[in-house]
Parts: sequence; structure tokens; C-alpha cells
Amino acid sequence: MRPIGVHTSIAGGIELSLERARDLGCTTLQIFSHNPRQWLVPSAPDGLFKRFRELRRSLGLAPVYVHTSYLINLAATDGQVLARSKKLLAKEMELADLLGADYVVLHTGTARDGEREGRARATNALREVLKGTAHRSRLLLENTAGERGDISSRMSDLAEIMDGVASPVIGGICIDTCHAFAAGYNIAEREGLAALVSEIKRHLGLETVKLIHLNDAKKGLNSRVDRHEHIGEGQITREGFMRFLGHPAFAAVPVILETPKKTEEDDPRNLRVVRELMRS
Repeated sequence: MRPIGVHTSIAGGIELSLERARDLGCTTLQIFSHNPRQWLVPSAPDGLFKRFRELRRSLGLAPVYVHTSYLINLAATDGQVLARSKKLLAKEMELADLLGADYVVLHTGTARDGEREGRARATNALREVLKGTAHRSRLLLENTAGERGDISSRMSDLAEIMDGVASPVIGGICIDTCHAFAAGYNIAEREGLAALVSEIKRHLGLETVKLIHLNDAKKGLNSRVDRHEHIGEGQITREGFMRFLGHPAFAAVPVILETPKKTEEDDPRNLRVVRELMRS
């Protein structure tokens, strides 16, 4: 069966995220490598990375995904923000390698002066950060919801950035279902799902899809609003997810849930729903 997991908390120690994933019955997981709302990354305690790698191996969790900080904006017009973003992304890649993570998931950013200009800045920034590096972890570019200033809500946007950077460190893309729906891809219906698959084939190739963020959408199609909802309780619906999960283009791609976490029962409930849909 394909790997399925959730974004697990690193509270109390990053290695505890692995135990939380195990307790939920997950076979993969996504984490932050540090506090995602701070620019400063504190030094790690001695032995932390080794303990993480050893526990991950013993639990058999794979792949392991690291989501980058929300602060990173490679399309920023503010020179200071852009410089700090590049520095933090370089640190994210370094930490991912130390943790033995397989992939690092990145939102490229938002622009104030136009999407095309923003994509050019993000492409240049990525080229600068990745030039001459030999990271073991591979970077995945995630599609966004099309909110004001978003530079990567279309498959062609992601392809433009990847082609412009032309680095082997970029290993592919992450498709977020809520983001895709909010950006106008009607994946709740057969025709809209086919259209998304067609665009991925044309611009990127299906082999570039290395992760699915499986999230329902609280707001409507083409709303341009990034609001995640529990699986089957939003606008994409259970039937839509059943079609999506069963589509040959995505049938073997690992799944990570980023659904709302208001109670301890939320993750187990969403995982149960997804497993039921995958068996249908």
C-alpha cells in the first residue's frame, strides 16, 4: 500500500514526531525541522540528528518530508526579506540532510509587483541557494491556492521555476488538493481531475509528483482562499477524494494529511476516512 501519514508535531523534541506518527499507524510523516515562525534556528543538542535517523530506521517510516518555514518568501520585493529567506532555505536543506529526510517541501512565495516578476526572483533565488550544492534531500515545489500575489498556483508556474533553476536538487513537486481546488482545478469532478493530470503531463511529467498533501477545501472552487478542511467535509467531498486517490496518475504517490487539528481525535478520524476511501 502507498505510504500515508500526517504532519506531526516536534514539540518536546524532534524525535518525538516519529513516535507520534507510529502511534497513529502512519508509514510516512511530515515535520518542521525547527520552529517555522522564527528566522533564527537554534543549535541542535548533541546527538539529536543521530537519534532521529536511528529511530526513523527502526520504525520503518519512509519517506520523511520536512516542510520549510512559513517565513520563506523567495519572491519578496523587500531585499532584506529575500536575503533572510535564501539564508533560511539553505539552513532548511542542511537540517534535512542531517535528519536523513528524503524531501523538503517549499512554498516559493508571494510577490507584490506581479506574478511573472515574482517567479523570476524566486527562480534566481533558488538558483543561488542550490548552486554547487550536493544535498541528499530533494526539494519539492508545492502548488499554492492562488491567493493574491501567489506565484505558483498553476502547473505551468511550477514548471517555469523548475526549468529556470535547472538543479538536480529539485526532485519534483507536491500537489496540495485544497490548493489545487482553490486555484480553479475542479478535482472534485472527473473532468477537472483529468484536466489537472493533463497539465501535469504537459508541463512537468507525472513522474515529478512525489507527494500529495491531501486536504479538503473549506471554500469553493476557484475561491483563491487557502482554508483546509477535514477529508470529506469540505467542497471536494468524499466522492471527489475517492476518484482522486484511485486515479492511476496518483495511485502510488505518498499521502500526507494537513487537515485541521483541534482535538486529539482529528488526525485518527481523518486517517480512518482516507484509508476507507483508498479501499473503496
